[in-house]
Amino acid sequence: MKTLGIDIGGSALKGAPVDTKTGQLLAERHRIDTPRNLTPKEMARAVAHMAEHFDWKGPIGIGFPGVIEESTIWTSANLDKKFIGCDGAKLFGKSTGCPIALVNDAAAAGIAEMHFGAGRDFMGKTLLLTLGTGVGSCLAYQGVVTPLELGHFPWGKHGDSAEKFLAASVLEQKGLSWKEWGGRLHDYVAVLEKLFWPELIIVGGGVSADHKKFFKFIKPRAKLVPAEFFNNAGIVGAALWAAEKK
Repeated sequence: MKTLGIDIGGSALKGAPVDTKTGQLLAERHRIDTPRNLTPKEMARAVAHMAEHFDWKGPIGIGFPGVIEESTIWTSANLDKKFIGCDGAKLFGKSTGCPIALVNDAAAAGIAEMHFGAGRDFMGKTLLLTLGTGVGSCLAYQGVVTPLELGHFPWGKHGDSAEKFLAASVLEQKGLSWKEWGGRLHDYVAVLEKLFWPELIIVGGGVSADHKKFFKFIKPRAKLVPAEFFNNAGIVGAALWAAEKK
């Protein structure tokens, strides 16, 4: 089955058609930069442009960085606050004329990694973190993925969201060294291990391609591995989600 997967992030949309039986992209990934926060209507137009780029008329899976219940968006930490309370499937379905399946972006990445990536065939407890504009998270047990919002775990002396200190975007914005940023991740992962006791930790997001530069500063009890799909995990997982929902 072929499905279009779209990953909505804090700085861009990325998408490609996916073979949901193999997890392989069927065309070169297309990226639409969003240097400012788009309104829901503007984002809907960008999603329509993505579908038009691939001349797509079939089902579309979309990963969105927020809490999703059915197709309603309930949080939007790094995007326009007008998304809160919005029916995402209806919004994007109207702009594309295609059936839409909406899923949390980190959960989408987890679905891809547990099906075809670093977590395939692993039936123990897996924690997946996606490091980008924010910090996405999900937990999987026996291959079943559960969305979490650990990027908003209270952190620091003022109890701000953890992602304000740990996201990949902070690395550049604050001019941190790999050692300093890796040390922050070490402290964060140590707390999550006490809470969830994962046996496997998968780190995704674009920065995972540079995992050798910061993994050495993280000392977890669990096995620590980079996502095999790197920054394409959200695309693949969103497509898989749509195929399951069809």
